[in-house]
Amino acid sequence: MNSGTPFLSAHASASDWQVAAGEIVRQFDSVTPAHRLGFLYVTDHFSAYLEEISIFLRDTLGVPHWAGTVGFGVCTTAQEYFDAPAMVVMLAPVSEDSFRIFKGVSEDITSITETHKEWLSGPFPPLTVVHGDPRNHRVSELISEISNATEGFLVGGLTAATENFVQIADNATDGGLSGVMFSSGQVTVQAGLTQGCSPIGDTHQVTAADENMLIELDGRPALDVFKEDIGDVLAHDLQRVGGYIFAALPVTGTDTGDYLVRNLVGIDPESGVVAVGEYVSAGDRIMFCRRDHDSAVTDMQRMLVDIKKRTNNSLVRGGLYFSCCARGPNQFGDDSDELKMITKELGEFPLVGFFANGEISNNRLYGYTGVLTVFL
Repeated sequence: MNSGTPFLSAHASASDWQVAAGEIVRQFDSVTPAHRLGFLYVTDHFSAYLEEISIFLRDTLGVPHWAGTVGFGVCTTAQEYFDAPAMVVMLAPVSEDSFRIFKGVSEDITSITETHKEWLSGPFPPLTVVHGDPRNHRVSELISEISNATEGFLVGGLTAATENFVQIADNATDGGLSGVMFSSGQVTVQAGLTQGCSPIGDTHQVTAADENMLIELDGRPALDVFKEDIGDVLAHDLQRVGGYIFAALPVTGTDTGDYLVRNLVGIDPESGVVAVGEYVSAGDRIMFCRRDHDSAVTDMQRMLVDIKKRTNNSLVRGGLYFSCCARGPNQFGDDSDELKMITKELGEFPLVGFFANGEISNNRLYGYTGVLTVFL
């Protein structure tokens, strides 16, 4: 990475993509040949034009490689755009040999392991930025397979769109995973994960289950245990738990207490069964959690302090932030408070990202989280 050349970022909002893209170009007044890679994220309003936008920016700015996708919202330094036609762009001064663009990961990962076999044979495992199509039923497995095959760390998010689930990996693509692999020997990063839901009650053992249906927890009907955890008020009005109470699956083998948040998809008061958005088996561990503002803010601050400590006071040159589309104004308020927390703790630096339909950290797909990656 060219340490003497800065990362650059720009953002714009306009009803016409050409006007917004023109404003992006106008903001970039110091693009150099060292800027070989651009990140581009657009809100759903511009999803049908993402390929055209990337071609326009490539040709106008002279930056040859592009990666990006669509979100229900997009974000930049201390600012987010929700429910508005907007785009954000960051240009990275990285050398051609320090990264590889990949795409077409839909059924297997050969487009990574075979296409980039020689590049991956180096001594440094990659940091991989991943954009994924939520319609692909193998997304979770493919994320894990990439992590295992490359022995690297993954960050990213799933496209959030109403119709056009398009990604950019030099060209337009969809249906699977795409993104950028960075050589950790040439590009220095730090990454962190923050949860948006806090556990309630104890961790339970699944003692009987059928696919995604919890039948028994700790040897008792699952619904009885669920009602005890959520309290009497919600237990007497189960219609109120939707979008507020979730299932959480503890991640094994970590020392950070991470957990995968999954939606509750059904409750059967007659049978006492609770259905969750993940297949479960007897012996699994599970807990329930709630989404609330205070716990999200507290854990966001924890992540930022941890990243700052791990940077050893190094200058943060650029960043990518992938947050759940249920966070942002839905959880932190309407004044871009989630993004302002990053700037307050780590300083002002070029940053872009989007509000996703699922977030990727290390080797797993999360929900209701934020994933921050900073370039040093």
